[in-house]
Amino acid sequence: MNNILRAHLALFLVNAFYGANHIIAKGVMPNYLTPNVFILLRVAGSAFLFWIIQLFFVKERVAKKDLLLMAVCAIFGVAANQLFFFNGLNLSSSINAGIIMTVNPILVVILSFFILKEKITLRKSAGILIGATGAILLTLTAGTGSGDSLLGDLFLFINATSYAIYLVLVKPLMQKYKPFTVITYVFSFGLLYVLFYPPTLMDLAETNFAQIPFDIVLKILYVIIGVTFLAYLLTVYGLKFLSASVSSSYIYLQPVLVMIFTFLFGMWGISEDYTDTITWEKAGYMLVIFIGVSLTSSASFRKKKITTS
Repeated sequence: MNNILRAHLALFLVNAFYGANHIIAKGVMPNYLTPNVFILLRVAGSAFLFWIIQLFFVKERVAKKDLLLMAVCAIFGVAANQLFFFNGLNLSSSINAGIIMTVNPILVVILSFFILKEKITLRKSAGILIGATGAILLTLTAGTGSGDSLLGDLFLFINATSYAIYLVLVKPLMQKYKPFTVITYVFSFGLLYVLFYPPTLMDLAETNFAQIPFDIVLKILYVIIGVTFLAYLLTVYGLKFLSASVSSSYIYLQPVLVMIFTFLFGMWGISEDYTDTITWEKAGYMLVIFIGVSLTSSASFRKKKITTS
């Protein structure tokens, strides 16, 4: 039971990292780094950190037959997921990014049903529907404005779909290998895909790293270490004890967290002040989202309790 509670805490922290990332990363692009170069630094830095832990502390080998699945997971969980997200975030608004990601649980439930044969319980379905309702209502108020972009929103939707596929495909690997092993190989394959993406090296050659100020360097390090390295480890830990659909349901928190961080970062001077976009109406929709996450998560908790009692 303690493992389940820690898994829920891990997933909450993951989405807190992501919520702050929507605002912080947008402040880096495109004035200092293009989305493609940002992703290259993000994946390369994280892969390096994962290999240090893998070589000195984990030391687990992967069967050759599983390398193909890891390579496929890298396409959806690293390359396509991150490239589409950063390019979408560069074009659209940070609030749109948080809201559009809420379609992820619906996609995961469908994919888990067909690929992993996971049952869709009535309680879990109710939680997802309630959470989705809150997200849709929130979209009607927070997802409109001068910063919107149809192409950017399309990229963000592809990102959500890609991440849903990853969450489902990586589950069997997480049950067979240690989390560090899976994530290390997935990021290694992902780094190759990002390097083979032609615009990446072209953008890299045109990037002037000497002109990047220190505060932007700190934001880049936050994305590499916090949003990528730590967040992926916490996601892997959560998937070890919770289903893919429950893990993805925490994505409903992202619009809420994005707005909270928008208020805090604006107050602290880390980003522009968008506090005038936060209303009591949106706060009500956030409450609906919390209820949806609570129902979905408690459904899994009750299932684990019955299994272990």
